[in-house]
Amino acid sequence: MFEFVVGSPLNIVLILGAVLVAAALLIWVERRVLGFLNERLGPNRVGPWGIAQSLADVGKLITKEDWVPPFADKLPFIVAPIIVPVVMLLSFAVIPIAPGVGIMDLNIGLLWVLAMAGLGSYSAMLGGLASNNKFSLLGGLRAAGQMISYEVFMGISILGIVILSDSFNLREIVEAQHKHGWFVFPQFIGFIVFVIAGLAETKRWPFDLAEGESEIISGFNTEYSGMKFGLFFVGEYIGMLLLSALIPVLFFGGWYAPFGLELPNAIISGIFWMCAKTGCWIFFFILVRAALVRPRYDQLMNYGWLVMLPLSLLNLLVTGAVVLAQGN
Repeated sequence: MFEFVVGSPLNIVLILGAVLVAAALLIWVERRVLGFLNERLGPNRVGPWGIAQSLADVGKLITKEDWVPPFADKLPFIVAPIIVPVVMLLSFAVIPIAPGVGIMDLNIGLLWVLAMAGLGSYSAMLGGLASNNKFSLLGGLRAAGQMISYEVFMGISILGIVILSDSFNLREIVEAQHKHGWFVFPQFIGFIVFVIAGLAETKRWPFDLAEGESEIISGFNTEYSGMKFGLFFVGEYIGMLLLSALIPVLFFGGWYAPFGLELPNAIISGIFWMCAKTGCWIFFFILVRAALVRPRYDQLMNYGWLVMLPLSLLNLLVTGAVVLAQGN
């Protein structure tokens, strides 16, 4: 008999399968929503409401010739696109979905997510360097500076949550919010910094400067085609899905329902509310893409070091001082 137990084969298959299907479906969702927001048609030809367009794109990418430029460094060129989807899926291993639903519970789960995010930055860097193309090199350097910088602010912004919950375990952080309330209220500054840093970390619009089509063709993935390009593409959407799931876990009570609107079955209720909160944030990130313009690269870096860093440090100092005062 199948049971929902953290780490069970059922959990592993269902969660990773759902993530991969959702990442592919997000491509269609984003196109449809952007079409609606821009007052134009999205995909509407292949399948009902164009839903099979993503499947057609996958088929196209798989059947394209696996071409490696003769001037590229072959091994890192091939390895680079594999890194980002793998590390994003590994990050999902510590995300708690509902009571008993999850792949593993680590007492350093939050550090695991940050470590995987750091490894993900190697994908764009290696892709840019191995392509042996000037535009790819510029994109790789942009990606390296952007992702390494914003990882600092993202890490500092969630230290306040670690102080309040007294744990790096994501499931314990959710349980702490169930007892003491959502962390978005006492950690509002940290929440704002985390969302912005997460956008920059996943290279989502308006922080997709590593790909700047109007300036450097397509940045670090200029020389990529076929399924290698598809891996970069899917990795970006898995990253957006991960960020959209991580925000409710850290700031909005995870799988627990707001205002006590729990469903009778705890597992079904947890999955429903976790998916609902994640879906809201996915829609928010799509809305950001439709509404905001891309800044210059120097503005992005100045904004990070001159605004985000002081704010995250201020949030950490105030949180530590308040907790210390309450303890005394």
